[in-house]
Amino acid sequence: MEKITDLQGTFTLHNEVQMPYFGLGVYLSKDGTEVINAVRDALDHGYRHIDTAAIYDNEEGVGIGIKESRIPRRDVFLVSKVWNTDQGYDSTLKAFEASLQRLDTDYLDLYLIHWPKGELSKETWKALERLYREKRIRAIGVSNFLQYHLEDLLTSAEIVPMVNQMEFHPYLVQQDLVDFCRAKGIQYEAWSPMMQGNIFDLEIMKALASKYNKTVAQIVLRWDLQKGVVTIPKSSKKERIISNAAIFDFELSPEDMQRLDALDRGKRFGPDPDNFDF
Repeated sequence: MEKITDLQGTFTLHNEVQMPYFGLGVYLSKDGTEVINAVRDALDHGYRHIDTAAIYDNEEGVGIGIKESRIPRRDVFLVSKVWNTDQGYDSTLKAFEASLQRLDTDYLDLYLIHWPKGELSKETWKALERLYREKRIRAIGVSNFLQYHLEDLLTSAEIVPMVNQMEFHPYLVQQDLVDFCRAKGIQYEAWSPMMQGNIFDLEIMKALASKYNKTVAQIVLRWDLQKGVVTIPKSSKKERIISNAAIFDFELSPEDMQRLDALDRGKRFGPDPDNFDF
């Protein structure tokens, strides 16, 4: 695994693009002042990776937040996603252009298929491959794709996805899927690392926070990175954005990593990719 160094450290995708392994997620951040301030604060405090999506309805604010920060666009790893109702070849191309317009940028660093939609996602992927070849996107990937979704996509894909963004936390490790992605050169990425807030109720997390003199959030985010998983905790509060990133001055022991791995119970707090039909 690549070395974890600091907030601006990166993992190398299979096309050699450097993806910052820590970023800000903006799901549920309201467009306008809330998301603008969150993005600006994150970038001004060292973040270099911002993750949004068309369905979040805050791309415009994300774009403004980037411009209001002191960080040049070229130094920001900007991610968005095509929503289910826009999947398909032509509609994906249109959706991509609409996202660029809202974000006020002329390219994305990573564009993801938000949810698997069977045969339709194969057409969506062809559109992403075209945009990638046209250098409109630096990397392309998927979100919420289980192994059989990936295997199906790969029957027609010309380019292997660079990233798979999944619900990932100590109660939902899906190690077989992590290993499958690693074998295919697909970078694993976590959404909902805090288990939608439930992580703070676990006694083992409280004990580890006390042991390392860190917060529960910092413990689980450090666990993500030591698992080789990109993580994008969401917050709109400046102090929490700063606190979440204070995870580069300690390391979880192998024994404590195993203790957290052992919590896995296949439990989801978000939608199941097998049953999500929107």
